[in-house]
Amino acid sequence: MAEWNFTTDFVSIGSGAGGLIGALATKSRGFEALVLEKREVIGGSTAKSGGILWIPNNPLMKAEGVDDSYEDAMAYFEDVVGDVGPASSQQRRDVYVTNGPNMVSFLQDLGVSFRRCEGYSDYYPDAKGGKARGRSIEGTLFDGKRLGPWFEKLQIGTLWEMLGLAAYTGEVARLSNYNRSAKNFATSVKVWTRTKVAFARGQAPLTAGWNLVAQLLNIALTSEVPVWTQAHVRDVIVEDGRVAGVLVRHAGKDQRILARKGVLIASGGFSHNTDMRKRFLDEVAASDEWSFSNPGDTGEMIEMAMGLGAATDLMDEVVWNPVKLVEGVPVFEVERQRPGSIYVDSAGKRFVNEANSYLEVCKAQIERNRTTKAVPAWLIFDDDFRSRYAFSKGRPGVIPQEWFTNGAVIKAGTLQELATSCGVDPEGLRATVARFNPDAKRGVDSEFHKGDGAYNRYLGDPKWLPNGCLAPIEKAPFFAIAVYPGDVGTCGGILADEHARVLKPSGDVIPNLYATGNATASVMGRAYLGAGASIANSAVFGYLAALHASGN
Repeated sequence: MAEWNFTTDFVSIGSGAGGLIGALATKSRGFEALVLEKREVIGGSTAKSGGILWIPNNPLMKAEGVDDSYEDAMAYFEDVVGDVGPASSQQRRDVYVTNGPNMVSFLQDLGVSFRRCEGYSDYYPDAKGGKARGRSIEGTLFDGKRLGPWFEKLQIGTLWEMLGLAAYTGEVARLSNYNRSAKNFATSVKVWTRTKVAFARGQAPLTAGWNLVAQLLNIALTSEVPVWTQAHVRDVIVEDGRVAGVLVRHAGKDQRILARKGVLIASGGFSHNTDMRKRFLDEVAASDEWSFSNPGDTGEMIEMAMGLGAATDLMDEVVWNPVKLVEGVPVFEVERQRPGSIYVDSAGKRFVNEANSYLEVCKAQIERNRTTKAVPAWLIFDDDFRSRYAFSKGRPGVIPQEWFTNGAVIKAGTLQELATSCGVDPEGLRATVARFNPDAKRGVDSEFHKGDGAYNRYLGDPKWLPNGCLAPIEKAPFFAIAVYPGDVGTCGGILADEHARVLKPSGDVIPNLYATGNATASVMGRAYLGAGASIANSAVFGYLAALHASGN
């Protein structure tokens, strides 16, 4: 038997929320842990994300007197997720709802600071147990300079790349409509001031996903939990029928690492694995050209687990997000939630409530594409819409000229000309707009109910009445933007039980092997219950894996 080069109790493969929290929970129980990150930067999908955790009945809700309960959360799961098999079994839902608050309290005790995302509604607030005030939390401002040289090893957050401001994810809806109400403008001034003051103090003000990773990494470093970057797992080592450790390529050589208590796969999904996308996803999504996901989402740990006999489920599920292409680069499409815009297919017909969650919108787009070409779909709006809203980082009413030059935005004097330029049926588009406009003026979308729910309204225009998501499309010139089903990660994968133990198709466990996050079939099933659902799924089951491995 070959010798071990390094010995620890618990190995986390991946440095996002699930991997870091699993390591911290192990360390807090008196055992040793090691975090392995194959890339040169830390944080994975968590760092790129909004960094929000969707945790029902969490301690911050209780402290602020926000109504929630175990029963409401379980009813919400039942109503929205339904029966999708073992990935979202009653046992997994139960431990998620029960231990989510415990995990948050555990992190608070370690020094992680959170704030509530007040008003960031559940994505299905009108379902049984849904909450219009929301169940999401996010980290409070953290100075990245506290990490010293490790700050340079953090994966930069997408929100920072988009805005260049230290904005909380829960503030983004107001920022995008900063000119539409005094409250939104005040929020924008606060965010701008927060950023400038931090820079004046010589700080690196972190919010959103890289904030959460930075807080967790800071605790890991002060707790002397080793974190290895550029550590590529080449094999999972099995001895006597149990996972004993991993073979890692690190610092230019292969190292055998003994994990006495367990190995946690928290390595993310397979968004950037073209072969797996072709095997498991809809054919229109076979390429990663529209993906925003972490570049490290290459799926080899899922395939490695499958090679050990692991069961998989929901492999066709993705955290979809609509994108537009600017010079070939995917950019989040956010105009769909504002009043005066619609999505149409190649027949010129609407097919979805455009203000619904990103997951639901893209699912509807892909489903529509099976019968009528809807990839790309087309965002349609008029000159009144253009004059009201800001595009990119510009001021209201100004669409960047390069968007016209490179074809990202199409402009025409009439709807017929616009349709022809987009390859959309002109008569279909004319009829759709003729049907839509009277509804929009009354503030009632009789076809798809845009603007009816709390989540729709949260992302709409607070100044526009009677419905902040509806306005007519009637003033020339008219504009169109091609919209594609992008993604921020896959969410089907390894099947795990309520302790995050990896299961075989027989239902037996693979001893000492755990999995969480986008490497697994999500407890959320085929739904996305609220802002931060995927990060919370990773965090809670990373925590539960550590509890089980350490004998709790």
